Amino acid sequence: MFSPPSPQLSTPSPERLAHAQSLFAATPDFPEPGVLFQDISPVLADPAALRTVAEGLLAPFAGSFDMVAGIEARGFTLAGMIAALTGTGFMPIRKAGKLPAPAGRVEYTLEYGTAVIEAPDVLKPEHRVLIVDDVLATGGTLAATRELIAQLDCQVAGAAVVLEIEALGGRELCGQVHALFQG
Repeated sequence: MFSPPSPQLSTPSPERLAHAQSLFAATPDFPEPGVLFQDISPVLADPAALRTVAEGLLAPFAGSFDMVAGIEARGFTLAGMIAALTGTGFMPIRKAGKLPAPAGRVEYTLEYGTAVIEAPDVLKPEHRVLIVDDVLATGGTLAATRELIAQLDCQVAGAAVVLEIEALGGRELCGQVHALFQG
């Protein structure tokens, strides 16, 4: 099997993390009144900040995973970057109906209804999967992703998010997660 050379990875310094965090764009009353939306798009557009965030997300898990699962949609970008940096595989976790032949699916409850996520048929039982997403809010999607990976007979190596909105208590539902920033 081809194994690309590993680039030099480092744990981001407090200064690099502060730079990345300074790029968050806060939009009040979006998507509804009373919500302060934290947009990480400017972080993704800045090459130094993108690398800082990717290295920060993977640092606690280095060497413990061989597949990165990115949750739709911004999780795709982050997980793809981490997979490229570490020479591991990438697997998208998609909303229902986006894959022609999903290997697994999990329906879960949201605060306003239900949702379904699916995974493609790319995992093997020996895979150790790092789950990556942009924001941890109520924890439903992350908990469902853990369930989906277990359903496919694989091990969750860990979960990492850029931003955790602590007031929503997502960890209570989804379990242990590494968050670079809290809000």
